[in-house]
Amino acid sequence: MNKYVYKIIEFGYLIIAVFFIYQSITIWHVASEKAYLYALFAIVALFMYFFKRNFRKKFESRNDQDS
Repeated sequence: MNKYVYKIIEFGYLIIAVFFIYQSITIWHVASEKAYLYALFAIVALFMYFFKRNFRKKFESRNDQDS
């Protein structure tokens, strides 16, 4: 896959994290159980962003060394 596609997927995880943080904040006083679930999803999305970013950088550096 193209390295730009990987970057787009990474930023997709950030957008998802921002969405879940927004949802968590807006329903905090209405349904706190759901807000905690949204916060957990946001944390997972942020973890996936950093994981994918680290993996892409390792992959790019490995490809640069082979070339």
